[in-house]
Amino acid sequence: MSRRIGLVRHGAHDELGRVLSGRATDVALNAAGRDEAAVLGRALSKGCGQDAGAIGAIHASPQRRTRETAGILGETLGVVPQVDPALDEVDFGRWAGQGFAALDSDPDWQEWNRRRASAPSPGGETMQAATLRAARRLDTLAAEAGGGAALLCVSHCDIIRGVIAHYLRLSLDHILRFSIDPGRVSWLDVDGQGGAQVLSVNARN
Repeated sequence: MSRRIGLVRHGAHDELGRVLSGRATDVALNAAGRDEAAVLGRALSKGCGQDAGAIGAIHASPQRRTRETAGILGETLGVVPQVDPALDEVDFGRWAGQGFAALDSDPDWQEWNRRRASAPSPGGETMQAATLRAARRLDTLAAEAGGGAALLCVSHCDIIRGVIAHYLRLSLDHILRFSIDPGRVSWLDVDGQGGAQVLSVNARN
C-alpha cells in the first residue's frame, strides 16, 4: 500500500528572495512565515489534501526555518515533529549565504541553473544527489508505514522540486518550470518501492 506524504516548504523569512540561505545561516521565520505555517496548519486540521485523513507524523529538515514551520504545524495538528537530516537543504558549498545579486554574475551559478541535472555546486552536492537522498527517505518512510496515516515532510524549495521531478521522471534541468511557494504543500502517494503518484503541487491544504 502507498502512503500519503505532504511535502511542505517552510514559511517565509527575511532572507527569502535575497540570499541563498542554504545551510549557512540559522535564519528564523519572520511574522509572515509564522502566519503562513499557522494558516496551513489550520487548513490541514480540517483534513489534508485529497481526503487523506489525519496527519500521523511530521518530519523536518534540521534547518531552523523548517523546524519552526514544523513546530507550528505540530501544535495545531497535535503531532510532535522529528528532525530528519535526509530532508535537509541542498548543500550549495561556497554559494551558501551569498546574495542572489552577486550570484547572478557568477558563470558557475548560471550554469547550475541551466543544467541542474549535471552541473556541480562548488564544494557542495549535486542536485541529483540531494534529490536522491530525499526521495530514498520518502520511499523508506512509506515502506515502513505500510500505508499508515499521512505524513508531512517539511523541507526546502529545491528539495521539493527535485523530489516531484524524480517521481514524475522529469529531468532536473526543468525543475524551475513549476513553483513551490513558502507555506504550501504538495501531495504524493508514495509506494515505498521507488514510485509515487503526484496528486497536487503547491497547494494550500
